[in-house]
Amino acid sequence: MKKSILGIGAVLVGLIAIAVFRANAVFEDVQLAPAKNLAQVELNEQQVVERMAGAIRFRTISHDDRSNFDADAFLAFHDYLRESFPLVHERADLTLINDFSLVFHIAGSDPSLKPVMLMGHMDVVPVDDVTLAEWTHDPFAGAVVDGEIWGRGTIDDKLSVMSFLEAIEALIRDGIEPKRSLYLSFGHDEEVGGQDGAKAVAEHFKEQGIEFEFVVDEGGVVLDDVIESVDRPVALIGVAEKGYLNLRLRVDAPGGHSSTPPPQSGLGVLSRAIVKLEENPFPAELTHVKNTFDAFASHASFAHRLAMGNTWLFGPVIRAVLVNDNATAASMRTTTAATMASGSSKSNILPTRAEAVVNFRILPGETAESVRERVVDIIDDEQVEVIMGTSINPSPVSPTDSMGYELLAQTIRGFDDDILVAPNLLSGGTDARYFHAVSPNVYRFVMVRATTDTLKIVHGIDERIAVKDYLTAIRFYYALIRQATG
Repeated sequence: MKKSILGIGAVLVGLIAIAVFRANAVFEDVQLAPAKNLAQVELNEQQVVERMAGAIRFRTISHDDRSNFDADAFLAFHDYLRESFPLVHERADLTLINDFSLVFHIAGSDPSLKPVMLMGHMDVVPVDDVTLAEWTHDPFAGAVVDGEIWGRGTIDDKLSVMSFLEAIEALIRDGIEPKRSLYLSFGHDEEVGGQDGAKAVAEHFKEQGIEFEFVVDEGGVVLDDVIESVDRPVALIGVAEKGYLNLRLRVDAPGGHSSTPPPQSGLGVLSRAIVKLEENPFPAELTHVKNTFDAFASHASFAHRLAMGNTWLFGPVIRAVLVNDNATAASMRTTTAATMASGSSKSNILPTRAEAVVNFRILPGETAESVRERVVDIIDDEQVEVIMGTSINPSPVSPTDSMGYELLAQTIRGFDDDILVAPNLLSGGTDARYFHAVSPNVYRFVMVRATTDTLKIVHGIDERIAVKDYLTAIRFYYALIRQATG
């Protein structure tokens, strides 16, 4: 017995020794060197800020009900861009896609080089009337107060549209002629799926046989004091995004008066199906979380290196911890969210049809159809009809050893070498999803610093951006474009 205990102890000591060794040895510093001697741009800061504030005043809102689309607001915004950036409009070829999305093309001198695409979107989400009184400043007034620009779209995503155009206007003013062609794509319906905008733009390029060296859209940001395992800011570059699926669950029943109900109404059957889905979530995997962590692991705390460097030992514990945080859980599994439900039209009538919509954000490796199959198996009830709704499969995963990713990472670190850069899986959707058809190198990043509080105001109350952050974004894109097209 004594020998057995000693043997078990020796094994445990050995496992601990291996784990500690791996925590200290397995992670190399893979951070790319900061770009040196980045091109600098002179800006009339007051005019730049005024132009951004003016952009916020256009109510380019995307509504789920497309009959509420305000064409005049978008056309007026087009005119505003033309007046604000005359050099861009003089130098670039401009194409309208489906009347409202804009594509600018600045031809380079070397047609053998694949072009680069920068993307943004002009539309914004609505402001709910019930929250309007909670805004510090009118969401469409474009107020500039206490060093911040306030309003809907300041971050999502007129930031991209305006900073790209400011940077290119300055490049043209400075007499910079690109070798590599540059395209800009500004969609008009990203907030409702991009079907008429970005999807049509991508199809336009595919029909022309144009392939891009890389594509950059919104998505990742520089996170300050958000990632617990490291005490430095981390820039997350989205290399992929999850898919999207709505499933409609439907139960038809006889109905009748609520005074003589059956043991379970149609709504009860439906509710049981939803509970089954919530109690049986999709399996969690560490692949994408670990890919992000590995990029900055050599700078992380020992405790986190110990755990993530030994997933063979601590994997179940890591999963159990991470799935308790909604943000990290979303990067680990296909998520399940019951979002809409309906029954009868009156409290004393049993529903003849009960319906619910369950939204899934699909992890790469799954498809909309495989998700539906799993849902049917989990519910396991012939009374519940599972109907496919809107769906988009997950995007491919773009490489981190391409020109585009490396250029982004080096330029980010060139602005602040304290920033660590890591690839990331986006839980939400962007217009970039459509551009994998015209480039294998599609990345999602906007040069803005964000805290936990900042992340809450995107699509929320008091959306705003610090003036200094907006100016940094312009300077960043000026330097990035100079490198990419020079």
